[in-house]
Amino acid sequence: MENSTKSAIADYLVRIITREGNIRALACVTTHLVEDACRRHGTLPTASAALGRALTGGVLMGALLKTGQRIALTFEGNGPLHKIIVEADANGAVRGLVRNPAVNLLRDDGKLDVAGALGKAGFLTVSRDLGLKEPYTGTVMLYTSEIAEDLAWYLTESEQIPSAVGLGVYVEQDGSVAAAGGFLIQALPPGDDQLIDRLMERIGSMPPVTEMLRAGTTPEGLLEYLFEGIPFDILEKRAAALVCSCSRERIERVLLSLGSDELSSLIHDQGEASIGCEFCGEHYNFTREELERLRDSLTAV
Repeated sequence: MENSTKSAIADYLVRIITREGNIRALACVTTHLVEDACRRHGTLPTASAALGRALTGGVLMGALLKTGQRIALTFEGNGPLHKIIVEADANGAVRGLVRNPAVNLLRDDGKLDVAGALGKAGFLTVSRDLGLKEPYTGTVMLYTSEIAEDLAWYLTESEQIPSAVGLGVYVEQDGSVAAAGGFLIQALPPGDDQLIDRLMERIGSMPPVTEMLRAGTTPEGLLEYLFEGIPFDILEKRAAALVCSCSRERIERVLLSLGSDELSSLIHDQGEASIGCEFCGEHYNFTREELERLRDSLTAV
């Protein structure tokens, strides 16, 4: 559902580096892809905020990769959301899901309680597919369960890269997403403690990300605010979008993996099949004749 306050800015990401070359940063707006994902999953407001933050974090983390590489983020806690899974690539494509979309937990001040919904006890697992035989995987305990702080904690502790992450999703009274986006800042060696302190002070005094985005601030505007008085160069701008890798061919391979006997049982018991993708909600329907063709292709081998 479109909302009149929703940003008209298309989803995209900007990557910069300071002129001294010791700080890199990214900022993005993800309002439309987050709204699309939440609509597909039927999320209630707190689940929308949590999934939206994780998707935005995935866009930012994916942009740190090289072309052809992928990243997966899994937030698993003891709260009612249970688990959030996000997958992203280096080209701005992202997809994700929340295990329990029917969560609308509020704090005492009436704001959405993302940390309580995810749960204070749990883990963040980051898996990078770098094109090698096995993906690189790291796991840390959840730090605050607010998503942004957990990503910054992972980057700083597990990968030894001092990082700051800010994420925001604004959900309207009617459940629609009015604004979503965020930023990621990393210190590169050799570190400049004075510059880092200056940036941390700037982050600490900035308005909420969602407030800036709702006011029309672009990713460039977020970075200009954060790096006021610090010269930097824009390295690239790229679109961000909700993109799922599912396809009918992939679902066919899943069915074939069941084997001839299981397919025969499926044909006998149900006569047809409808299989949905848990990431995007797309359903793939197979008639009896199509299932029989798949089964016969196995017996013909």
